[in-house]
Amino acid sequence: MSAVDAPAFFVSELRLVSRRRRNQAGLAVLAAVPIIIAVAMKVAAPSSSSSSQGPEFFGSITSNGYFVALAALAVEIQLLLPIAVATIAGDSVAGEANQGTLRYLLTVPVDRTRLLAVKFAAIVVGAFVATMTVATAGLLAGWALFGAGPVTLLSGSQASVGGSLLRLLAMCAYLTVCLAALGAIGLFVSTLTEQPMGATIAITIIAVTSWVLGAVPQLDWLHPYLLTNSWTAFGELMRSPIAWEPLRDGLLSAAAYMLIFLSAAWARFTTADVSS
Repeated sequence: MSAVDAPAFFVSELRLVSRRRRNQAGLAVLAAVPIIIAVAMKVAAPSSSSSSQGPEFFGSITSNGYFVALAALAVEIQLLLPIAVATIAGDSVAGEANQGTLRYLLTVPVDRTRLLAVKFAAIVVGAFVATMTVATAGLLAGWALFGAGPVTLLSGSQASVGGSLLRLLAMCAYLTVCLAALGAIGLFVSTLTEQPMGATIAITIIAVTSWVLGAVPQLDWLHPYLLTNSWTAFGELMRSPIAWEPLRDGLLSAAAYMLIFLSAAWARFTTADVSS
């Protein structure tokens, strides 16, 4: 495949990802969660202050619907968003092999490195769309039930509606990078099997295991190296001034994971004997 064909190949890959019914169903589930949170908080508003569990964003929902989006992101980043990315990543190469289209792609011919690059780019776009779906659904549901207005930041100062929306976009971008690291792992796993469902399950288990290990105090020495260790640092963007160090650590960690596992995926895929 020539370089000029790469954009068309990328667009084709995005269409393939967006047309899969399981991906569409996944987006519907992602969008439903913030709506459920908003409705539940509206119904339980009189007694909501008695709850001390969950992300701290929950306590601010009734004062400003903006926080529904943040609460939904904090909840879904622990499982549903990783599953969404795992589904796309697991399908990336294993799905093609399972359907018998991978060999056809490589005889077009398509350069294997470019193929992996397009697959990973589609995973990143999928992660961003999934994250923005949660944020947008939460924002609309929150504003509809609790109203909009200037947002009180975690540091006590206020941000305008426009400024708070920019912060929310930055949070989605940060989480996209974090999820892209999981996507890189998923791309590697997807090169090892022809069973996309098996790859998806394995990727999800990796994310869940990281969360579990991160919750064990006795493993403090391990926490900085865990994939999910800095995922919740997106909340630092709700402070003024912004605490950049946790965000920097999260981005560096994600970059390291991407470098390692994209290299592993490239080494595996470019030397594999593709028979299906």
